[in-house]
Amino acid sequence: MRARPADIIDVFVYVVVLNLAIEYVPSVISEGFTLSLLTAVLLKVALEVVILAKGQLLTRLRAATSQGGKVAAAVSLWAVAAGSKLVVLELVDLVFGDAVSLGGFFSVTLLVLVLLASRNVVRSVLDRPEVCSTV
Repeated sequence: MRARPADIIDVFVYVVVLNLAIEYVPSVISEGFTLSLLTAVLLKVALEVVILAKGQLLTRLRAATSQGGKVAAAVSLWAVAAGSKLVVLELVDLVFGDAVSLGGFFSVTLLVLVLLASRNVVRSVLDRPEVCSTV
C-alpha cells in the first residue's frame, strides 16, 4: 500500500491539531514532537480503518430490506462509532504507554471529531482549482 499525497497532508493536519490539543487540553499529553508525530500516524491509520468500517456498515444499512437487518446494521454502526474511540485509547496506550495520553473517552471523541473536520476543511481547500493553480 502506497501513501497518497492526501494521506501525507492528513498526517500534517493531525500533527497540528494534536499539538494544539496537547497545548490547550490538560488531559492530552505527549512527551515530545516525535511522539506526537508518531501518534498522528497511528491516528491516521486507525481512523482510516474506522472510516472504512463505517462505510461498509452504512452500505449494509442502506441495502437492508428487513427491519431486523436495518436494526442490526444501525447497532453495529453505533458500536463501531463508540467502540473506535476506546480502541484508539487502547492503541495509544499499548504503543506509547505513559509517554502519550489522549485523555479519556470524551476528550478523544472531541479530538477525533476535530481531526476529521480539520482534515475535511484542508482537503476541500486544496481541492479547489483556484487554490492549486496559484501555488
